[in-house]
Amino acid sequence: MGNTRREFTPEYKDEAVKLVINTGRAVATVARELGINEASLGRWVNAFKARNDTGETTVTESERAELLRLRKENADLKLDWAFLKKASIFFAQEASDTSAKRSN
Repeated sequence: MGNTRREFTPEYKDEAVKLVINTGRAVATVARELGINEASLGRWVNAFKARNDTGETTVTESERAELLRLRKENADLKLDWAFLKKASIFFAQEASDTSAKRSN
């Protein structure tokens, strides 16, 4: 039977990296404590350090995930708003047509 690949949330990755960075403990030690692969945690830490070296210190993986979620939500809200605007125009025209017919 093959190994199944585990998925980790961006928030989990950020917390694991913080344990390594903030406590100064070895990647191997933290990985063993968390029950995750040492190589995976090492990649996460290296990616974090690379982002910080290039000036991307303000956006973590969890913030990126939230940004993507908010962008999708914003697009959905724009579609809803456009639909409601068209519906209100339709009903306003419908109401004016009905009142025009009644006055004749």
